[in-house]
Amino acid sequence: MTNIHAEPFTISVSDAALADLKNRLSRARWPDRINGIGWRQGTDRAYLEGLVDYWRSDFDWRAQEAALNKFAQFRGVIGDQQIHFVHERARTGSGLPLIITHGWPGSFAEMVKIIPMLTDPEAHGGATDDAFDVVAPSLPGYGFSAPPRQTGMNAFAIAEIWAELMAGLGYDRVLGLHLNYIPGSFQPPHDPSGQDITEEERAFLATRAAWVEEEGAYGSIHTTRPQSLAYALNDSPAGLASWIIEKFRSWSDCEGDVERAFTRDELLTNVSIYWFTQTIGSSMRLYWESRQRPLRFAPGERVRTPCAVAHFPKELPLPPRSWVERVYDVRRWTKMPKGGHFAALEQPALLAQDIRVFFRSLRGAAEGQVTHLA
Repeated sequence: MTNIHAEPFTISVSDAALADLKNRLSRARWPDRINGIGWRQGTDRAYLEGLVDYWRSDFDWRAQEAALNKFAQFRGVIGDQQIHFVHERARTGSGLPLIITHGWPGSFAEMVKIIPMLTDPEAHGGATDDAFDVVAPSLPGYGFSAPPRQTGMNAFAIAEIWAELMAGLGYDRVLGLHLNYIPGSFQPPHDPSGQDITEEERAFLATRAAWVEEEGAYGSIHTTRPQSLAYALNDSPAGLASWIIEKFRSWSDCEGDVERAFTRDELLTNVSIYWFTQTIGSSMRLYWESRQRPLRFAPGERVRTPCAVAHFPKELPLPPRSWVERVYDVRRWTKMPKGGHFAALEQPALLAQDIRVFFRSLRGAAEGQVTHLA
């Protein structure tokens, strides 16, 4: 490594923290519910009771901790922000650099399946020449990255940190941008009268409005009063699991059964990272920060970097290609046959293959360039 002070990092949760978690789970207070309501008013109590019982009695954090520690992890300071990241080099020793970023309510643990597919493609149905050096950081205030100590840690500030991180690792140029989600605040410029919006784009706006009406309450809390909610979720592991896993169910291609898309161990590893690091509050604050400085484009402003979009069918409302092309240089648009918001964990093979194909067309450019995935 060059130009960044980073040290190897090993996850090591104390026995006392594990005992405290089990004690709290054993004393969970269950709220009243209407019989037969299921998931219609939020997380189903019967499902959560079973999951909490498994978390307390059968979930093996030490096994999950050991599995995560097989990846080369580091922590470094960029500016005044401590960042945790995985840095796995191509098995061949020569790979195209790629930074892959999770969102809320995920963590770097979402990437455990896809990282080997990208660093060692030959072992996963790909070609040796498609190998990547993969950097998978934890967002500031998520998991093992320290919470920001002042306001202003928005998506733009994080992008600058990621650029410094990659440069510090010896990767100093951007080659391409691969996306499987575009934030809901994304508003490309258009005629204020709305006359230049296509019928497909109008349909998207209607779909997004309906989704916000039905599913968007969590985001309203995160963008306005995240701290009030943080007290409850930071104090109750059952409450934390309820808040996070309801989203994994709603945003995945699982037909209402979250364990069709993810195993209990995968779900609880992610929740446990939030619990042990006490970062649920700082993670939600990113929504508040995004409200202060949302993703907006001025008339004529464009992202010049070549871009690909992988559209998974159960993803949150995604703008149509025409909308995205108003500001992005879209070179590839793939409609996936299955999958949802947590694509790297839910459908890693489909996502990895799309990444390989897109960057294969760009690999003829200068060596040593950085590739981005969000």
